[in-house]
Amino acid sequence: MASTMKIVFGLLTFVTVGMIIGALFQLAFIRKLEDSYGSAFPSFKRVHKRQNDGYLQFPRGVPIWNNDKEAELLRLGYVKPEVISWSPRIILLHNFLSTEECDYLRAIARPRLYASTVVDAKTGKGIKSNVRTSSGMFLSPEEKNYPMVQAIEKRISVFSQVPIENGELIQVLRYEKDQYYKPHHDYFADTYNLKRGGQRIATVLMYLSDNVEGGETYFPMAGSGECSCGGKTMKGLSVKPIKGNAVLFWSMGLDGQSDPNSMHGGCEVISGEKWSATKWMRQRASS
Repeated sequence: MASTMKIVFGLLTFVTVGMIIGALFQLAFIRKLEDSYGSAFPSFKRVHKRQNDGYLQFPRGVPIWNNDKEAELLRLGYVKPEVISWSPRIILLHNFLSTEECDYLRAIARPRLYASTVVDAKTGKGIKSNVRTSSGMFLSPEEKNYPMVQAIEKRISVFSQVPIENGELIQVLRYEKDQYYKPHHDYFADTYNLKRGGQRIATVLMYLSDNVEGGETYFPMAGSGECSCGGKTMKGLSVKPIKGNAVLFWSMGLDGQSDPNSMHGGCEVISGEKWSATKWMRQRASS
């Protein structure tokens, strides 16, 4: 009996040790997989941000970007796309711009702000309107070639999947207290404005400032619930302006037709200053 118990105990010990060794090999294999995928998918919980060096890094000290300029331009590991509506198509891009990029665009724009206008359907020129009460400016073609602006342009192109040359010049806007932009469509309903690059198909709206009360981007035709817009409760969906975030939305549906549900507006600012930058993407290269 005693010898039988010894044999059983020995077998149990052998099996247990084998299971432990197998589990250790499995953990090592999983860790190896995580490391191999880390540079392409830097969203594992083991990844953390180095505060001073400006890139993501594994705890063992291996930087994810690893001098990859393309990854740095695209802010891989920082930008987090979140689909917030399928009809209309709206994607919230968290951490799309760095703090330095936001401040840079504001610094360029501040000395050259003028009262915002809307596009006249007959002439294609900007005209003043109470539909839009902000102030703004467009970057020049020369400024489009500045390295930091080029990086932003490249990022917009990749995330929107629209060629850089199809984009209009970036417009920087400032909304002060009580200023707003009433709901409207970005696509054109006339033929004059279609001559340069065709229809506007997508818009990227980037937020450049924080600590703003109100000033949400409002989509009255999106969602089935209620949202806050300039301190009021409205039907639809709204996006709070958070510095560095961006909203990508499509003015054309999957059928290639203009999407009426893409109507949107800038809610009234209650306090603070709302700074934003807009990039419109066309069907063809703009001349």
